[in-house]
Amino acid sequence: MRGADKAAKNSLPAGDEDDLKTNTRGFSYTAKAIRHPSVIAKSYSVQNQQTLVSNKRWSTKLPKPELRNRASVANELQRLRDEDMPSPKRTGSSSGIAYSNMKNKDSEIVFGVSPCYLALAHGRRALHGLYVKESRVQQRPEVREIYRLAESLGVTVQQASRRALDGLCGGRVHQGMCLEASPLGYVADNERIAQCTPGQSLWLVLEGIQDPMNMGALLRTAYFLGVDRVVASLHNSCPLSPVVSKASAGAMEALPVYGSDDLPDLLKTQIAGGWQVIGTVGTATKAIHVPVLPCSEFHWSQPTILALGSEGSGLSAEVLALCGCLLTIPPGGEPTLGMDSLNVSVAAGILLHSLVSSKRMKR
Repeated sequence: MRGADKAAKNSLPAGDEDDLKTNTRGFSYTAKAIRHPSVIAKSYSVQNQQTLVSNKRWSTKLPKPELRNRASVANELQRLRDEDMPSPKRTGSSSGIAYSNMKNKDSEIVFGVSPCYLALAHGRRALHGLYVKESRVQQRPEVREIYRLAESLGVTVQQASRRALDGLCGGRVHQGMCLEASPLGYVADNERIAQCTPGQSLWLVLEGIQDPMNMGALLRTAYFLGVDRVVASLHNSCPLSPVVSKASAGAMEALPVYGSDDLPDLLKTQIAGGWQVIGTVGTATKAIHVPVLPCSEFHWSQPTILALGSEGSGLSAEVLALCGCLLTIPPGGEPTLGMDSLNVSVAAGILLHSLVSSKRMKR
């Protein structure tokens, strides 16, 4: 340390010295630190440090904020699965609506026009209250229809500010509408699944889908393309939260999603009943024991289950062993590292559309 710097440090009052340490670490100054004359001598050395850092000639490690958050971001998919719907504070809220006034402490907030409408229309939840943005009820026909439906069901309708609605749904895109309702979970009845009638011929089986946005997109695609049943693994899958409902454009409210704690056993039961199981695989895959076909070349004539695996690892070895064949989506260009496959929800849309189209053409 230079002599001037040492003198400056020795003459600096204790309180101001603490402020200086705090602020020079981030190369900024508070008014309290600046007003001391000795800081002027110190600032020159700090400016030199900035220059040395920019020229990569200074080896002192700078603070890295990402290191402090490593524990919370070590597993991004785990975070998405467990925290896809932040729990609102159940005390009084400055947003205008107090959670202590909610009718049920175990309720959750469904948000968005389509999810709220379909939740009201299908009646699979216990409904406790509808919150609509102030002056919006009379503006849009679909909102007026939701308002009328809620009144016919005896659901209390309360107008609320945008800030209040933001507080209810954790700042997510609510489109001016939130619904307090009971949670909607998986239909976990394996015996009931296995006894499905032969008239249902296309199922979508999801193993370990952890991203709520992917889960919502998958349910929306399945509903739109007329999939007969959706079954998800109860282990390592994201919950059917309001985020999933919003991502599905409300399809989750209309389409029951069955849960299974033993997918391989369920698939074996269906195979014994005359069903075939087909899986999916990317383009850059090692040798597999079953045929791999482009989706456009696959034609089916018996009840079929399309199995899709998790975003990171795909289908488990147990489920792969039960697949009669694997479908792939040929790329339009040369695949590269990290780009050898599609997002699971995008792939599902292509594969299901191909299956549904080939079934219609055969008829």
